[in-house]
Amino acid sequence: MPFIAEDANYWFSDGSYRGIEEIRSAIEKTFSTILDEVYEVRDLEWPVLTTGVAVCRYRFAWTGVVDGEPRSGQGRGTNVIVRRDSVWMMLHEHLSS
Repeated sequence: MPFIAEDANYWFSDGSYRGIEEIRSAIEKTFSTILDEVYEVRDLEWPVLTTGVAVCRYRFAWTGVVDGEPRSGQGRGTNVIVRRDSVWMMLHEHLSS
């Protein structure tokens, strides 16, 4: 959470979340739902990379246990990262399956 900007906006398959508290709640829900998760990033590309802004896009895959059953999924992701006061912060994440 310390590297997520206060004004961040996250778009997940189940909804959109604005601000640190909404994002924290969504992430905590995911972590409590998917047990023993293994998350893999593939085909990482950096189409924008400057001293103040970085944008990456990638494919992801995950496996884990949901409600006692093995589950898995995959999709695409995009992240916008900005440099604020010499610290890189996540400003936007978009994950879709």
